[in-house]
Amino acid sequence: MNRSKNTSFTDRLSDAADAKKAQLERAARARSAAESPAAIARRAAREAIRVARDARAAERAAAKLAMEARKAAAKITEAAALEASLRAEQEARDVEFSERIAREAALDAERQAARDARYAARKARKQKGR
Repeated sequence: MNRSKNTSFTDRLSDAADAKKAQLERAARARSAAESPAAIARRAAREAIRVARDARAAERAAAKLAMEARKAAAKITEAAALEASLRAEQEARDVEFSERIAREAALDAERQAARDARYAARKARKQKGR
C-alpha cells in the first residue's frame, strides 16, 4: 500500500478493469489447462488407479470373509468333534458304572449267601447240640 491516496476515479476504474481482465485470463488459462489432453490423461490415469485400488480392497475383503468362513467351519467341526468325544466318554463312563454296579451287586449277593450259610450252619449246630 505504498500508493498515494490521491488516486483519481479513472485510475481506480482502470485498476479494477485490469484486475477483472487478469482474473478472466487466469480462469481461461485454468480452463484450457483442465481441458488439455495431458490433464484428461492424468484424470483417466487417476481414475484407473482408483478403480484398481477399489478392486484390491474388494478382493481383500472377500479373502477376509472367506478366511472367517473357513475359521467358523473349522470351529463348528471342532465343536462337533469335541461334543462327540465327550458323548463317547460319557457313554464309556456309564457302561463302566453299570458294570461296577453289577459287580457290586454280585459281590453283595455272594456276601449275603455266605452270611446266610454261616447263619444256617450256626443254627444247625445249635439244633444239633440240643
